[in-house]
Amino acid sequence: MKNIIYLLFLISFSITAQTKYFTKTGTVNFEASVPSFEEVRASHNVVTAIINTDNGELAALALVKGFRFKNALMEEHFNENYAESDTYPKATFRGKISNFSLDKLNKEKQKFIINGQLTFHGKTKQLDNTTVEIAINDDIIIISGSFTASASEFDIDIPKVVRSKIASNIDVSFSFNLKKK
Repeated sequence: MKNIIYLLFLISFSITAQTKYFTKTGTVNFEASVPSFEEVRASHNVVTAIINTDNGELAALALVKGFRFKNALMEEHFNENYAESDTYPKATFRGKISNFSLDKLNKEKQKFIINGQLTFHGKTKQLDNTTVEIAINDDIIIISGSFTASASEFDIDIPKVVRSKIASNIDVSFSFNLKKK
């Protein structure tokens, strides 16, 4: 019996020993505009993200219907025809920041490499060697970065009639201000 209590104590200690920082107000933006056509840009400012500062693991979750466009009709088409957000309601990222150490952080942005998996529209893409900038200010970890993806990588079919109006490479940027949980 004492062994079981001791084991439970060790398990609970290891769980609570992890330091996590969290946000529910992260931002993700994407742009797929082409010159001479209407802007194809959206932003989402209610993205959840968490980092485990003991090992550099980072996870983020965005509800797809949270992306906002300037044009309401474009937002409707995005959700119904492209992202199919009723069928695929979430976009997620799970990854690990290489050589991450909370002790290395200060107010100056530092570059780190993150590797992980982005899931959108029911498909998962490996994101390797993506550069992120990380700083800490008043006990808030600030993480930002960007990458490029294409609709075809996520099995999103762009109809021929609008294909020339949407960039084949989509620029995605993100920013998270994470507070200690």
